[in-house]
Amino acid sequence: MLSGEFDYIIVGAGSAGCLLANRLSADPAKRVLLLEAGGRDSYPWIHIPVGYLYCIGNPRTDWCYRTVAESGLNGRALGYPRGKVLGGSSSINGMIYMRGQAADYDHWASLGNAGWGWRDVLPHFIEMEDHYDPARPQHGHAGEWRVEKQRLSWEILDAFRASAAQQGIAPVEDFNGGDNAGCGYFEVNQKDGLRWNCAKAFLHPIRHRPNLTVLTGAEADKLLLNDGRAAAIAFMQHGERLQARCRGEIILAAGAIGSPLLLQRSGIGPAPLLARHGIAPLRALPGVGANLQDHLQLRLVFKVQGVATLNQRAASWSGKLAMAWEYLWKRSGPLSMAPSQLGAFARSGPDATRPDLEYHVQPLSLDRFGEPLHRFPAFTASVCHLRPASRGHVAIGGIAPAAPPIIQPNYLSHPEDQRIAAAAIRLTRRIAAAPALARYLPEEYRPGLQYQSEEELITAAGDIGTTIFHPVGTCKMGNDELAVVDDRLRVHGIAGLRVADASIMPAITSGNTNSPTLMIAAKAAQMIAQDNNTPAPIRTPAPPAKETWT
Repeated sequence: MLSGEFDYIIVGAGSAGCLLANRLSADPAKRVLLLEAGGRDSYPWIHIPVGYLYCIGNPRTDWCYRTVAESGLNGRALGYPRGKVLGGSSSINGMIYMRGQAADYDHWASLGNAGWGWRDVLPHFIEMEDHYDPARPQHGHAGEWRVEKQRLSWEILDAFRASAAQQGIAPVEDFNGGDNAGCGYFEVNQKDGLRWNCAKAFLHPIRHRPNLTVLTGAEADKLLLNDGRAAAIAFMQHGERLQARCRGEIILAAGAIGSPLLLQRSGIGPAPLLARHGIAPLRALPGVGANLQDHLQLRLVFKVQGVATLNQRAASWSGKLAMAWEYLWKRSGPLSMAPSQLGAFARSGPDATRPDLEYHVQPLSLDRFGEPLHRFPAFTASVCHLRPASRGHVAIGGIAPAAPPIIQPNYLSHPEDQRIAAAAIRLTRRIAAAPALARYLPEEYRPGLQYQSEEELITAAGDIGTTIFHPVGTCKMGNDELAVVDDRLRVHGIAGLRVADASIMPAITSGNTNSPTLMIAAKAAQMIAQDNNTPAPIRTPAPPAKETWT
């Protein structure tokens, strides 16, 4: 048993957990414990932007989950990366700064979630942000979450942008004003050419605080209740089973996979699932693990001629050395690249009232993630449906924390998702055939022009579709039968317990999900302070000091 009691115990030092620890420990009268199953973010490849290639699929930094075989993907199972390190998935993700669309949050509010409309959440985005352009409206410049321009340009990407414009997708400079329609280069969470993860932004600057305890290598097992209240948490660290007591609130920030699994192991979840594993039910909540949503990206590859792509530059040792030299001296070039550089938000058809497709365009190509680049010049136009109708679930595969979970996204299981997938492939082909790209003679390599009919395009989508790493929704906010938390993120029927991460989203946001998760954590910290009659959390800059973490 850890000595004493904590006012707040935060489970998971990922994006949400790092921010929560920052805000909640700002009150020196509150004792805060932050548990992280992974290790410190000292692995060098975390910080070099292209290092995601060596972090995803690496058990040092990734949980290395897998989905079940998906019928919508023609029987394929997918790797399902989730960060297992300080900073969580912000230490291994694509670094893209994206808020989503104003209508996403207004939709949350329309479902009965008071205080979650666009006007309510925008101040939290602005407060945490440190945007590179002081003249940009609706952006913050004094926060911890650094946003910068990318330090690269590619002729083939500029040509794609021009072709998109010829298909009605206008060039834009800012995707984060509430309507992200258009095409432009993504802004990224980097600082001076290095990844800016949430541990750097929110956790390391406050490591001196004596009221904050951070335990790494500490994997949460189950919550312990006393008279219907979350009173303690059991966890494993270095092979030893430990407990920590809480006199205030336990906040789950373990993500869309980790948070529902912990609830289920603790006896909070669907009654049939708990019975199947012999877990005593403490609170029947059928929505724990349900409502799983993710963005399925369709990766179309086009061969090109007469233009440089990364496929050629990375093919020789001289090219690799030149890239390394450019990064060492200028912190620019391919080693500073986010996984996707150019973005576009478009409508799948005239019936779409706002953009429902997102493109991630890259000056490279490969058969699948983790495999070598192709030996021919090519670019990839990856496109995902932003608001899928398909719903999946996540469930424990056993009572031990080490038991692999059952992750079933049910991609393309809804007819509407199939229709939009086919429309997305057709739109991508029209962009590739536009005059601005014609000089490079684009030739579709994947999926291939043999797929033409609606049925054939749906089959092709199943062949080339893969996750873009945006799982959300498995502890949804609301008051319907599948809701797990209320609009103050309190778990229904369990006192002293909240969830504050991407799992609470009732519907996925229209874009990359990391910064919306930070917004959720910032709003949660504010609500926790209000509900516990403590001063509002504030940012407190702090000098580096000796670490007190274990």
